[in-house]
Amino acid sequence: MNAQSTSKEMNSYDMEREIMSEAFGIFNDLRQTGALCDAVIVVNGVKFTVHKIILCGCSTYFRALFASGWNVKGKDEYIIPGISPEAMKLVIDYAYTHSVLVTADNVESLLAAADQLNIPSIMEHCNNFLQDQLCRDNCVGIFIIADVYHLSELRESAFFFMVKNFKQVASSSEEFLQLTVEQLSSVVEKDELNVSQEEVVFDAILRWIAHEPSSRNCHIAVLLPKVRLARLNEEYLMKTVIKNDLVKASKECRRIVSDALKAVYDLDITGPPGSDFENPLTRPRLPSEILLAIGGWTESPASQVTAYDTRADRWADVALEHESPLSYHGSVYLDGFVYCIGGTDGLVCSNSVRRFNPFTRTWDRVAPMQTRRCYVSVAVADGYIYAFGGFDGLTRLNTAERYDPASNSWTFIQPMQERRSDASATTLHGKIYVCGGYNGNTTVQTAECYDPVTEQWTTIAPMRTPRHGVGVISFKDKVYAVGGTFQYRHLRSVEAYDPVTNCWQAVKPMHNTRSNFGIEVIDDLLFVVGGYTGSRTTKVECFDAETGTWYAAQDMCCSRSSLSCCVVPALPSMVE
Repeated sequence: MNAQSTSKEMNSYDMEREIMSEAFGIFNDLRQTGALCDAVIVVNGVKFTVHKIILCGCSTYFRALFASGWNVKGKDEYIIPGISPEAMKLVIDYAYTHSVLVTADNVESLLAAADQLNIPSIMEHCNNFLQDQLCRDNCVGIFIIADVYHLSELRESAFFFMVKNFKQVASSSEEFLQLTVEQLSSVVEKDELNVSQEEVVFDAILRWIAHEPSSRNCHIAVLLPKVRLARLNEEYLMKTVIKNDLVKASKECRRIVSDALKAVYDLDITGPPGSDFENPLTRPRLPSEILLAIGGWTESPASQVTAYDTRADRWADVALEHESPLSYHGSVYLDGFVYCIGGTDGLVCSNSVRRFNPFTRTWDRVAPMQTRRCYVSVAVADGYIYAFGGFDGLTRLNTAERYDPASNSWTFIQPMQERRSDASATTLHGKIYVCGGYNGNTTVQTAECYDPVTEQWTTIAPMRTPRHGVGVISFKDKVYAVGGTFQYRHLRSVEAYDPVTNCWQAVKPMHNTRSNFGIEVIDDLLFVVGGYTGSRTTKVECFDAETGTWYAAQDMCCSRSSLSCCVVPALPSMVE
């Protein structure tokens, strides 16, 4: 078929659509005046005059009603139960106009009518509307509706939205209390359930049962095995779960708790065994996000990409292929890719930008920066990647540039007010903060803020301690400056900047001194990874702002400094 014949066919198709549109406009005008109508639809006493042939065109229900042997010849009035007059009006309007306005107020009644009358196109409109409206407040209700009307794709979307936002949904949604025991069980048993603490799951079950205790108390034995009991806080397990009246009253629950206590004892004595993934009481939930640690320096620059699963407290190598080694670089995650920016291979400072696809676990290259930058600071804001300062092999830099993924190009922006290499940057509330570093003569105490809207730099209050090799991250509406080096001393001190007060305050120090380490926030915890303490380290620890406490996490497999970290959505291979 040539282009000319294709064009003619398309014109013919458009012409047919226009003719049909005009014809249905005429039919609708006739309906409005009652002309040539041959049937009356009666819904709750409300009458609609219609043309049988038009309704047959959009619904097998009406075809059966008007054209089958059950139809009485000469009958022109049909009573249809179970549908509201408002919904029927919308259905009839749709039959004539092929257009329907779906709203939050009418979607349920319209969906019920379309299901009863077998009008797939209206059901699709309702399905699309509900898909677009999906949020924490309505995901359970939409899941229940999709279940009733067998909308499989919508049901799956609502189900996994509920799984991803389980903590918020389970604690505040009134619709959550309307789930059946089978539906609730299917949610809380999922490995993908996004909870960092199993206490959330047990609390949710108790809230659901308490809504209708007389009929739901008996379900505790069905739901309790879905909780990963051996991963509960031991104090919570002993004081809240074991002493719960429903648990104590159930012989089956007492057996489950006994198995959990044995599993906890085994974990404490032997550590997490390889088989802990097989035992439903110890099996960790799959993470919704994972932390990547990229490159760094071992005995020489490294190329590995390792992933940390906070739920299982484990590290794994995730790269299928290894890029050339790099260290003292920056890493960010943006729109499905990890970008590794600048750094050094141990010989020369680089302007290269390497892009890692976490789903295929492969590398490629994008446009290089305009300047070589080792010891570079990087950040993401409003869909752009920013690179600040660094060392080009000759001098410490104050220049900055911005990468646009859409055009695959870097452009210079307003330079910083001070030269900084070995500093660190983060984004908070749309503004970028760059703190500390080394200016070629001394360790820097100052910090400054870049506004991408005004494209201007502003000096903010200086840190309490000068730091280079520092980790800077936004956390709990503040900018944290962690560790680093000052006067040849590796630091474990931490301070936090409040943009509202323009003040830095001391925060509880880390367990370990460290500089040139990876830093990220995941699962509402601030993680620091590896670094240099006088020698390279494998140590990982995390800070809980709620308790003001640092906790040790699983060590990396090998010691690394001058690495970078970023957080990405969980990889498809994480199940394995």
